[in-house]
Amino acid sequence: MTMLSVKPGQRFTLPDWHTNSELISANAERQRSASHCIRQEARVLRNETNNQTKWDEHDNQTRLAERINSVNRWKETLDKCLADIDAEIDALAKVKEAAEHALQAKNLPLDVAIECLTLRESRRAIDMVRDPVEEMLRKEVEVIEKAKRDLQQRVDEAFEQLCLLQEARQQLSFDHRGKMEALEIDRVCLSLNVSSPNISFKVNPTRIPDGSASLQEWDDYSQCNKDHAEAAMKASNELREAIALTIAQTNNGLEAQRVATEFALRKRIRNLEKAYDELKWQEKNTLEEIAEMEEDIRRLEDDLRRKMQDLKLAHTRLETRTYRPNLELCRDQVQYGLTDEVQQLEGMISALKQKLAQSQDALDALCKQLYRIQTDTGYKANSLVLDNKCMDSRRKLTVPAEKFVPEVDTFNRTTNRTLSPLKSRQLELA
Repeated sequence: MTMLSVKPGQRFTLPDWHTNSELISANAERQRSASHCIRQEARVLRNETNNQTKWDEHDNQTRLAERINSVNRWKETLDKCLADIDAEIDALAKVKEAAEHALQAKNLPLDVAIECLTLRESRRAIDMVRDPVEEMLRKEVEVIEKAKRDLQQRVDEAFEQLCLLQEARQQLSFDHRGKMEALEIDRVCLSLNVSSPNISFKVNPTRIPDGSASLQEWDDYSQCNKDHAEAAMKASNELREAIALTIAQTNNGLEAQRVATEFALRKRIRNLEKAYDELKWQEKNTLEEIAEMEEDIRRLEDDLRRKMQDLKLAHTRLETRTYRPNLELCRDQVQYGLTDEVQQLEGMISALKQKLAQSQDALDALCKQLYRIQTDTGYKANSLVLDNKCMDSRRKLTVPAEKFVPEVDTFNRTTNRTLSPLKSRQLELA
């Protein structure tokens, strides 16, 4: 009998075969579905990333353009500030030069005033007085020196303000250069695209560079530079006005003082011509005042003696009442009244003594004055000659100081002039 050969191995049933086919079909369907989902998601992602990339690039292009406009606006603002500050520097330099010229022009009037003071040192004896002319001359010297100090101070302030303006200009210029470089860089960035030949990957491009600032700090920096420059220009403009006012005031003040001094000098000359009659009148009045002062001193002495007697009486009463016995030695109203009376009398006596001393000093002064009046007449002619010489010397001032060209260096001559010890002491006391 023939035997069938059977291939060794596992045998599956028909249901297993159908199940396997259905499983393969189901898996294939599931894989295709999953693949379809992934493809759809990939398309959505591609679409989203493309759109996001385009919008991001568009937004950054817009931001770059806006940033360029913002920087450009600041650049234009700084351009205007630089132009304004350059104009202000030129204007202040011109005003400073005018102040220096005005300062130099004060040397001639100072020379003339000191010359007049020196001439009037030759007055003799009682005529060496601090009369209105001398006061006016001293005041004229003070006015001129004050004018020179004021002008020198304005010149110094102008120099300092010019330094501040230059400093502000340097800050503006530095900021302006930075804006120019930033504009150039941002314009290059704005011109780049994906087709540009010089784009490449960079190492850690999202890092924050050292020294970087926030947008607010950037804006505050430029605003601070602008405000600082505007403040310096405002201060410079005010200083220019102040310098112009100082020049005008010093010129007007000096001219007014010159007129007042010459008026006083003319008046003094007229008074010298009438001096003899005036001295006689002064002698008469002084004698009358001496008589009245002597009478007042006598009355003060009488009152002082009476007050001393009153004080003795109050002292005696107080001392006597200290001998009251036992509890009778009380601080009654009488005790307080006598104590108050003593204090009042002591104050009155002190005031009377002080007034008596003052009256005696005044009487001594009147006597000395009478002697000076009686010996003064012989000195008036010399004083008249000296004051006329002063008038001749002051005629040089009829030429405007700004146009007067001295034959010598009036500044050094004035600075190195040496007054006599007497005149120097008088000027110091003034």
